[in-house]
Amino acid sequence: MILHIALRELRSLFLSPLAWIILGVIQGIMAWKFLGFIDYFFTLQPELIKIKNAPGVTDLVIAPLFDFSKILLLILCPLITMRLLSEEKQNGSLKLLLSSPVSMTEIILGKYLGALAFFIIVILLIGLMPLSLFSSTDLDMGKIAAGMLGQFLTIAAFVSLGLYMSSLSNQPVNAAAGTFGLLILFFIINIAGNATTQGENFFNYLSITHHSIQMLRGIVNTADIAYFVLFSIGFILLSIRQLDSQRLQS
Repeated sequence: MILHIALRELRSLFLSPLAWIILGVIQGIMAWKFLGFIDYFFTLQPELIKIKNAPGVTDLVIAPLFDFSKILLLILCPLITMRLLSEEKQNGSLKLLLSSPVSMTEIILGKYLGALAFFIIVILLIGLMPLSLFSSTDLDMGKIAAGMLGQFLTIAAFVSLGLYMSSLSNQPVNAAAGTFGLLILFFIINIAGNATTQGENFFNYLSITHHSIQMLRGIVNTADIAYFVLFSIGFILLSIRQLDSQRLQS
């Protein structure tokens, strides 16, 4: 049943013009930034030749591209997740879904996986850009793989938070605004750690930026993976709890 709900959610996304617009916007902006980073690399190349163990294409083109894509996904993710539950509340179809012989866990996981599948397609399309350089230059495939893993874990966290905000509101616009605000908070909360030595470790651990930047450097550790997994599971559980309370109230 989870797979059926996920496929239904993914199919409904591609039947709407919003999903195609988001795909087009992301690919257009990312292609423009990709070409810009390549041009910047060629500008620096005469200086890089003089430096021993100078950074290569992976560090100066691909890592910044992945880093920029997180900001773009942060902006566009709320537009997809806002409709997951809020839209069904608005048009009244959620009551039918809650009365069906499907558990709240199956509903939430199905909708989560459907939205996540859409963004996995987005990440794979973004990943094709760096791989187009494979035949013309040496790429650090380990760093690229770590960067792609970071992309996946980051968007998994984004979608889980967006799903929870969608479960709280009857208005998709309010859900999108709430998701965007909280994502910004988790993105910049590490700045608060820089203001005080005592809070540095605590605020850094809460920051999405702090954990994802390590993977862009090719560093994959269990603490960063655990953060994203716990973040995603936590908001999924909150969504299940919220939906279950709404079912009891109705």
